[in-house]
Amino acid sequence: MKIKYICPLITVRDIDKSRKFYEDVLKQEVEMDHGANVAFKDGFAIHDAEHYKELLGDSPANDNGNKNVNVDKKFMELYFESEEMDSVQEKLESLNCRFVHRIRVQPWGQRVMRFYDPDGYIIEVGEPLEFVVRRFAAQGLSIGDISEKSSTPVEFVKIVLEQDK
Repeated sequence: MKIKYICPLITVRDIDKSRKFYEDVLKQEVEMDHGANVAFKDGFAIHDAEHYKELLGDSPANDNGNKNVNVDKKFMELYFESEEMDSVQEKLESLNCRFVHRIRVQPWGQRVMRFYDPDGYIIEVGEPLEFVVRRFAAQGLSIGDISEKSSTPVEFVKIVLEQDK
């Protein structure tokens, strides 16, 4: 079972303001813009806090058992990818790992799971976005539809599909 470390991710209150800060002030170049999530080429990502909380759903990570979620609560996670999502989940279950949530499909089509490390930090493992593109292509979606549905640039979709020829 292989799991590849990708980047740290922090939540931000205003994705546009934060993106502008990292681009203009810290001169970071965007690698991929998914709207609510922006990945930078130097290996970190920012995620809109409200959107991130929606992805967590009804989990202890989201509200710490309280009915009123703190709007300003900040999250940080380490993000990994694996082509063997089911095996990773089975391994974590065998270790009695505490999950934020088991494998679920995100709005952009990616299968992900989130769980806690021994100190309570959130770890996310997701399938590579190339898998999402290939799955949508196998469903007969056009390049434009795949790009829109997966929140990935058209050029990324074309590269992935070219590699498969």
